[in-house]
Order: sequence, then structure tokens, then C-alpha cells
Amino acid sequence: MKIAMKVILGILVFLAISSGITKIMLMPQETEFFSKYGFNNIMLIIFGVVQVFGGVLMVIPKTLVYGASAVIVTFGISLILLILEGNYPVSAVTLIAMALLIVVIRLKHITNRSKMDAA
Repeated sequence: MKIAMKVILGILVFLAISSGITKIMLMPQETEFFSKYGFNNIMLIIFGVVQVFGGVLMVIPKTLVYGASAVIVTFGISLILLILEGNYPVSAVTLIAMALLIVVIRLKHITNRSKMDAA
């Protein structure tokens, strides 16, 4: 179970950081998509920085929940825009990623609680 969670966490960190980097680099597909919904370049860069920062925080056990929460918010915003765009396949992948982030947060809380009970 621990190995599976580390693999899932690794995939989620990769998704968050790579997704954020594409926004920070102002990749044409990102600027085109987000500009339809009022995002200018500065907003898109900030959005990307939050995703990258959240991904980095997820690697540190003490800040995992904070990082995952930040990534959930950014993925949620993206999900809403993807649904408005009618891009349901990517919406489904984003929703799965968000669900996995919630599972990771929940398991972190359970692990912390069991450590406190053992002490």
C-alpha cells in the first residue's frame, strides 16, 4: 500500500509541476485556452507558480496537505473551464487527479492520527 501511494503521489507531483511549468512558460495552447476565460499572461504565470509550488510542497511530508490543497484548487479551476469548453476527456482526467489528491490528503490525516494515538 505504501509503495502504491508513493507512486500515485509521484504522478500527482509530476502532473502539478508539469502543468504549472506550461503556464509559467506561457505555452501557446495554455495562453489561448485561458485567455478565452479572462486570464492575462500575469494571471496565468501566477496560476502556474501556485501549481509548481503546490507540487513541490507535496514532496515534503510536513507540507503535503498544503501543497495538495493548492493543487486541488488550481485543478478545480481548470476543471470548470474545461467543462465550459466541452473538453470532457481532459475534464475526466483532471477530476480523477483531484479525487486522488483528496485520497492522499485523507490518508495523510489518518496516518497522522494513528501516530498521535500511538504516542
